[in-house]
Amino acid sequence: MKHRILVLGAGYAGAYAAGNLARRLSPADTEITVVNAVPEFVERMRLHQLASGQDLEVRKLTDVFAGTAVRLRLARVTGVDPERRTVAVTDEDGAGELVYDTLLYALGSSVADHGVPGVAEHAYDVTGRSSALRLRERLAGLGEGGTVLVVGEGLTGIETATELAESRPDLSVALAARAELGAWLTPQARRHLRRAFDRLGITVHEHTDIAAVEPGRAITADGTAVPAEVTVWSAGFAVHPIAATSGLEVAANGQIVVDRTMRSVSHPDVYAAGDSAYAIGDNGRPLPMSCASAGFTNMQATSAIVARLTDSKVPTVGLKYLGNHISLGRRDAICQVVDGEARAKSWWLGGKPAVRVKSGVLKGAWFGIAHPTFGMPKRKRRLTTTAPDAAGVRVTA
Repeated sequence: MKHRILVLGAGYAGAYAAGNLARRLSPADTEITVVNAVPEFVERMRLHQLASGQDLEVRKLTDVFAGTAVRLRLARVTGVDPERRTVAVTDEDGAGELVYDTLLYALGSSVADHGVPGVAEHAYDVTGRSSALRLRERLAGLGEGGTVLVVGEGLTGIETATELAESRPDLSVALAARAELGAWLTPQARRHLRRAFDRLGITVHEHTDIAAVEPGRAITADGTAVPAEVTVWSAGFAVHPIAATSGLEVAANGQIVVDRTMRSVSHPDVYAAGDSAYAIGDNGRPLPMSCASAGFTNMQATSAIVARLTDSKVPTVGLKYLGNHISLGRRDAICQVVDGEARAKSWWLGGKPAVRVKSGVLKGAWFGIAHPTFGMPKRKRRLTTTAPDAAGVRVTA
C-alpha cells in the first residue's frame, strides 16, 4: 500500500509543501492529497488590493499542481481524529472521511474578533478571498465622503488603510490603533509612515480601543462614537478550533504545539505549518502568524517528512524572523529589519526602493508556490517504510 500523505489547506504553507513533497518523493510509494475549500490559490498578502478594487490574477490550484501527481480534493475540513488517522470533510456531495498515514495540518487562520460585540455582524475583513470581495462590493456602494474605519495598527491594518485611501481618495479613511502607530519601527521609519498617512489623508486614532461595532459607527472603550459606514476589522488572527477539539496538543490560542521539526508533540504522524503551528523560532519566541513563518515552517515540515520516510537525517531549517515589508499603497512602502529579539534594527528602507523589495517578496512567494523545488535535486526518493499496519507498527519495505 502507498503511504498516504494528506495536506490540509493550500495557502502559502500547504501549497508549497504539497508540491515539494510530490517532487521529492517517488509516486510509486506515496499518494499525496491536498484538501482545500476553494479551487483557487489565494494570495493572502494581496487581499487588501483586491478589496480596494484591483483585479488580481486568479490562479487555479489545478494549474499549481499540474504535473506533480498531487490529488486535489475540494472540500471543507470539519474534523480531525488523530487516533484513527482520519479527517472529516464536507463538499457539495455531502460528508466524507479521508484516511492518512502522515498529516500536514496547514489550515491557516482567520480574523480574530476578540469577543468584541458587533464584529461578526457588522465588520468586514481581508483574511479570505470571499471576505475581501464582500468588502470590495460594499466599498463600491459608498459615495463621496463615505467613512471607512480600519481597526488594528498591525501590518494588515496599515496596508489596508493606505491601499483604500490611495485607491479611493473620495472616501474618509481612518485607522484605530490601540497603541502608537508604528511603535515597533525605528523613529525614522515611523516618521516615514506618518508622512504617508498624512499624504493619503488618513485620520489616526491612537491609543483607541474599539469596544463595539454598530451599523454606521464604532464605539470606543470610553464610549466615544467613531463614524464608520464601513468598519474593516484587522485586529489580529485566530486559528480554527478544529485542532483544539481533535485531541492534538495545542497552545492557549489553539495552534498545534510542534517540536523543532514541526512535528506534533502529541501525535508523531501529524505535522503543522504556517499559522496553524505553535513553533518556537531561533530567538526562543513563538513565530508570528505571517507569510514568512509559513515559509520557514513548511520547509522544515517538508524536509522532516521526507527525511523520516526515507530513513535520512532530518535537516534543520532556520527559523529566524528577519523583518517586515509593509506596502503603503502602490507607490510607497517600508522595509524594517529586526534583531534576534524581534526589535527594530537601525536599518530600514522606504519609498520606491522598498516598493521594489515588496514587489519582489510577492513575486517570490508566488514563484515558490509554482516551483517549490527550484534549485533542489530533482531525484524522487523511494520510501524505506510503508503505511502502518493494523497494529500501528511501521513495516520496513
